[in-house]
Amino acid sequence: MPFPESSRELTVLMPCLNEAATLAVCIGKAKASIARLGIDGEVLIADNGSTDGSQAIAAAHGARVIAVAERGYGAALRAGISEAKGRYVIMGDADDSYAFEALDGFYRQLQSGYDLVMGNRFQGGIEPGAMPLLHRYLGNPVLSYIGRLFFRIPVGDFHCGLRGFSRAKMLALGLQTDGMEFASEMVIKSSMAGFRICEVPTTLKPDGRNRPPHLRSWRDGWRHLRFMLLLSPRWLFLYPGILLFMFGLIGAVWLLPGLQVVTGVGFDIHSLLYFSASGIVGIQLILFGILARCTGAVFGFLPRTRLTHWLLSQFRLEFGLAVSAFLLLMAIYLIWKTFYGWEVTGFAALEPTKTMRDAIPAMASGVVAIEIMAASFWFTFLQFLSGANKPHA
Repeated sequence: MPFPESSRELTVLMPCLNEAATLAVCIGKAKASIARLGIDGEVLIADNGSTDGSQAIAAAHGARVIAVAERGYGAALRAGISEAKGRYVIMGDADDSYAFEALDGFYRQLQSGYDLVMGNRFQGGIEPGAMPLLHRYLGNPVLSYIGRLFFRIPVGDFHCGLRGFSRAKMLALGLQTDGMEFASEMVIKSSMAGFRICEVPTTLKPDGRNRPPHLRSWRDGWRHLRFMLLLSPRWLFLYPGILLFMFGLIGAVWLLPGLQVVTGVGFDIHSLLYFSASGIVGIQLILFGILARCTGAVFGFLPRTRLTHWLLSQFRLEFGLAVSAFLLLMAIYLIWKTFYGWEVTGFAALEPTKTMRDAIPAMASGVVAIEIMAASFWFTFLQFLSGANKPHA
């Protein structure tokens, strides 16, 4: 859908919820940066229901104020980006911890063609008391590392709140989250869309407010991690599934011939059962990973890749059913073999260490066959939704 044309060069956007103590200072610093840059800009306050007079303070200091009824950090920023008049937007919290007086580096990088410019507080300097030790040495480094690992994003400070971007391109991403995880969604989806991303050093000083911050460390940290996992089916499902499947397969093949003894410890049918369970769970996770990735691509939640395009266009239900049928026949054969051995003994008590070496693989083969059959039908359903393989009347 078309977005409103930008009438100004830059919007400095600040989400606001009861920031009366620091709002005027932040607006003054942002306006000073705009004046020094010599560009047509504005300061926009996305107010999220303040009850301390923040709206009047913002208007008195020359900022434009919009009211955002939907609560949440992400909701306020999404509304602000939509209502911004600037070609570029630089956003940051209105708690006087960010350097709104030094936006030159952000603007220069945006002008040079970068679509998203992230601040890096670890490069620019963090004043004593500005960031809790838990955030500085655990939360931010760990979540930033996971972001680089999962999405190959060259960003060292994944959750810096001071960042600039092209308004039109950010609107085109269709960002959806309402809470603090909006910061992660912006970076991840920008990378997935192929945006040019860079960092500039910025400073962080202690929060200037006289009340606790809105951020809740463990709750919001989990929301960031959860969101990153949901956007990375490879790391959530596929890679763990491959590891479990290979562990189970190697262990099962090792134990099928008979008892194995390692440094005096015997491994027999109980271990075979556990290895088989590992293999089954591994296959299930692999199928989840593939289906999640393709489902995200079909519904536009994840970008399409050459692999998802190939899968959605080339996979055939009949192939999946053929694989399922082969595994079911294998299971039936092993079940018959077990039953035949029981019949030969006159239905007497069986020796578990022998018969279970057929029964356990039979169970595993049958379960995997059903999983593959169900996944094949679901995959074909996705093809119908994507228009790649529509049914004929």
